[in-house]
Amino acid sequence: MKLSQYLLIACLATGTAHAQAPEPVRPNIIYIFADDLGYAETGPYGQEKIKTPNLDRLAAEGMRFTQHYAGAPVCAPSRCMLLTGKHSGHSYIRGNYELGGFADSLEAGQMPLPEGTYTLPRMLKAAGYATGMMGKWGLGMHNTTGSPTRQGFDYYFGYLDQKQAHNFYPSHLWENDRPVELDNPLIQVHQPLDSLTATPADFDYFRGNVYAPDLMTEKALAFMEKNRSAPFFLYLPYTLPHVSLQAPDAYVTPYRDAFGDRPYYGQKGYASTQHPRATYAAMITYLDAQVGLVMEQIKRLGLDSNTLILFSSDNGTTFNGGVDPVFFNSVGGLRGLKMDLYEGGIRVPFLVRWPGKVPAGTVSAHISAQFDVMPTLAELTGQHAGETDGISFLPTLLGRGDQRQHPFLYFEYPEKGGQLAVRMGNWKGVKVQVRKLGKEARWQLFDLQADPGETTDVAAQHPKLVRELERIVKQAHRPSHIREWEFVDPKFAQK
Repeated sequence: MKLSQYLLIACLATGTAHAQAPEPVRPNIIYIFADDLGYAETGPYGQEKIKTPNLDRLAAEGMRFTQHYAGAPVCAPSRCMLLTGKHSGHSYIRGNYELGGFADSLEAGQMPLPEGTYTLPRMLKAAGYATGMMGKWGLGMHNTTGSPTRQGFDYYFGYLDQKQAHNFYPSHLWENDRPVELDNPLIQVHQPLDSLTATPADFDYFRGNVYAPDLMTEKALAFMEKNRSAPFFLYLPYTLPHVSLQAPDAYVTPYRDAFGDRPYYGQKGYASTQHPRATYAAMITYLDAQVGLVMEQIKRLGLDSNTLILFSSDNGTTFNGGVDPVFFNSVGGLRGLKMDLYEGGIRVPFLVRWPGKVPAGTVSAHISAQFDVMPTLAELTGQHAGETDGISFLPTLLGRGDQRQHPFLYFEYPEKGGQLAVRMGNWKGVKVQVRKLGKEARWQLFDLQADPGETTDVAAQHPKLVRELERIVKQAHRPSHIREWEFVDPKFAQK
């Protein structure tokens, strides 16, 4: 029995048919996933230096969430949690487990999803959707169980290996398990320049002929055109604005004299650039332009009123590669960056537009996470969400009054010393250096309503809440399948 049928029967049985779930519908669904885009790096979230007119429009015509979370503070686990509906205590992928190297000959991707994983695209295929992915995958190579074609996608185009995605002018991309050669020179993006001898011509080494995101958008527009007559799910995990700092001149030029730039020579990894701030702003404005092209396409195809667009980021702003998060106020005063379980590492922008269904110009403080997307779309389309840690936020989107709340959001992250975090109501607990300190690691406790920047630890004043945090960890953590990620309750000596 489908979920919608079960809810209808339950409502009739209790005499509350007026509260029944809506009949399943099948709008086109487009999920646009930015890469390392900070909470406050777009206009809808207060950015003042970087122009994002299309995201401004998306927010004005839809709903802006102010307390939405990525599942993890880095790429691969965050993508896994989005696509499987599980938090980091249950997710199969919990960190960036890299295989292979940076050279084309060493390309091997990240730890692959296992065969038979119940994923968001697989769920939507069961509802009759055509499924496509253009962008960065990071969950397995073409010759593994993690290939997008083995995880529910009918078609994909883009990067499979996150390390290859450090270069926006790659030698090749992947299309349905086959390499597609591009007209670009071989570029070693992690090769620094000598700041004492570098000339303007030396920076040209990091520029190619074919900008990979151009092709991703081109393939996305073609996928929409091809599937215009039936419902489609389009997953667009763009690589922007993840470093390397590389952008088309047309987008860099308007910012070139605006920020007092000094050259970046690659001393903190990734490609060197003469105008790092201008290039970073250009990458975000370029991403915004792609959102605009997607919106124009659905309007041109006559699909505007029947298309649900969701926009978010996989984690907070990065700390290396020439990026200057302080200059751009990238996380809006929140604490932490990428790789942190403080708010700046995991609280992310989230915009949703569906004309006539999602009220325009609305703002929601509903506490939610990306692993809620799968049950939300399951409720919408009448499918089963599987074993999920998420809660559907469809009632919030549609303005209904039956929105359930999370008793807590749970986060564990095995890297950067091993970290834990729990959000419960306005309270947020964070524990760091767990791998090193073990049972000696202490909880920090913050009242996010009074202290969104997590500046004042009040754990000593609330011992009962600290005990509750420990109870939640015991409830939410399930042992991982590999030793490297098992730091919460290890059965071996920690290194």
